[in-house]
Amino acid sequence: MTLSWVQIVRLGLVQLCLGAVVVLTTSTLNRLMTVELALPAMLSGALVALHSFVQITRPSWGFWSDAQGKRTRFIIGGMAILSAGAALASLMVALGTAGQGAGLAISILAYVLIGMGAGASGTSLLALLASGCAPQRRAAAATITWLMMIFGIAVTGGVIGALLDPYSPQRLMAIVAVVTLGSVALTALAIHGIEAKVIPARLPDETPLRKGLAEVWAEPRTRTFTLFIVLSMTAFFLQELILEPYAGLVFDYTPGQSTSLSGAQHGGMFVGMLAVGIAVSGLRLGTLKLWVTAGCLGSALSLAVIAALGQLDRGLLTPAVTVLGVFNGMFAIASIGAMMQLAGQGREGREGTRMGVWGASQAIAQGLGGFAGAALVDLLRLSGDTADAFGMVFAVEAALFLAAGLMAWRIIDGSGLRRPSPHLVPGE
Repeated sequence: MTLSWVQIVRLGLVQLCLGAVVVLTTSTLNRLMTVELALPAMLSGALVALHSFVQITRPSWGFWSDAQGKRTRFIIGGMAILSAGAALASLMVALGTAGQGAGLAISILAYVLIGMGAGASGTSLLALLASGCAPQRRAAAATITWLMMIFGIAVTGGVIGALLDPYSPQRLMAIVAVVTLGSVALTALAIHGIEAKVIPARLPDETPLRKGLAEVWAEPRTRTFTLFIVLSMTAFFLQELILEPYAGLVFDYTPGQSTSLSGAQHGGMFVGMLAVGIAVSGLRLGTLKLWVTAGCLGSALSLAVIAALGQLDRGLLTPAVTVLGVFNGMFAIASIGAMMQLAGQGREGREGTRMGVWGASQAIAQGLGGFAGAALVDLLRLSGDTADAFGMVFAVEAALFLAAGLMAWRIIDGSGLRRPSPHLVPGE
């Protein structure tokens, strides 16, 4: 059997939960540490980068779910670990001890748990989706599930922004408890019984982890797409940790207003993803190559506008960030469509491992991009105007998106990745 549309939507609910919990740590807690607790942006950036670097274990999670054939327990268990880490990190912020002594040590542990949980749950979920979907449904399935994740991020950002004002530690922890406990419960209900009905039982794969990873990395398509992910996702995440502090420090946004700004960005991503999903899967309009490239170039242009806003009207920030979200969504969903198609190609039974490799490269890019953005802002603010410091980092991000768009135009065709040239030597 293959996944039905109802089952695909149920898996999308798990993606929704992942997005809702992760946005707490990368958006709301980051803003509170930087502005309300007056901690260096580099510190919050380092914590978020830590959770990303921990996800270098994604290939291992993917391989183990391939080998054992029991992805459901990785999905539910990972969500529980992720939620526990998010709750612990939030508690340290609420107590005001996230940046010092024992509180900092506990925050580090919390972000390690966040990375482990997101890696285990997210990788296994995408592997189940790739291995259980009929080939002709993979692009549409990717659109549905990722739209639901962005919907979860956007709604969570908007609702938290509305409920968090006026800010208090008690209010923060009440919101976090509802989001984390609700996410674990909904994940368990949504995933229940799907794997047993769709994926036939099979004997465990006794291939050693190192050999299994080497088999996948030997595939030229896997390596080429990994390089594209690193470049494009570094650009994608460079502004992640500085956008809300930018709104607070330059435009005097309150915590609720800046959280709502993040919700507007993710709402724009939802629109961009939906538009490309309908265009490619429904109307057969355009190609993956076209939409990835257009998303990258449009993101670069939007960031150039945001970089100039420090000297302009405060009211233009939300529209500019929303447009950035639209182009980000176009780029992201077209890239994911190519990824889903490529995951099912090559050696059979290694969908999870390929997803793990690409997930790890994305996580590394997220960590490097997020930390680099925060660190650059801190350094530039030491010797210059705050608005100019943020603007320069946004300009760097625009340049990276431009480079990613040019790379996408060269390596991606209408349905996925171009076949490597026969003249290339493996490893080049």
